[in-house]
Amino acid sequence: QVQLVESGGASVQAGGSLRLSCAASGYTYSTNCMGWFRQAPGKEREGVANINSDGMTYYADSVKGRFTISKDNAKNTLYLQMNSLNPEDAAMYYCAADVPGDCFVRRPSGGEVWGQGTQVTVSS
Repeated sequence: QVQLVESGGASVQAGGSLRLSCAASGYTYSTNCMGWFRQAPGKEREGVANINSDGMTYYADSVKGRFTISKDNAKNTLYLQMNSLNPEDAAMYYCAADVPGDCFVRRPSGGEVWGQGTQVTVSS
């Protein structure tokens, strides 16, 4: 049984940084596409960043140059380094495994495996 556990969410001021982590059990990080999604109150869940089995990364336009996705296959852990945070980045952030398709950043398709989420709050 796959279990994804996110951590690292917090409340920060605009311009600050956070590093999210997603630890997996019952899952091999070295294969398949994995990613980070986020959902703000009243909005649909959206893709933020993905990484494929070869380590290629993909980003939503809104976070390019500010966020970095990475993974440590030995530790079965996925990361999201978030810099220059702004209030528009505030949301619940979810780790996803088995992102279907070509690994481009899109809205969820329904085939992903989800963690429980970690809250990011950004104050101006």
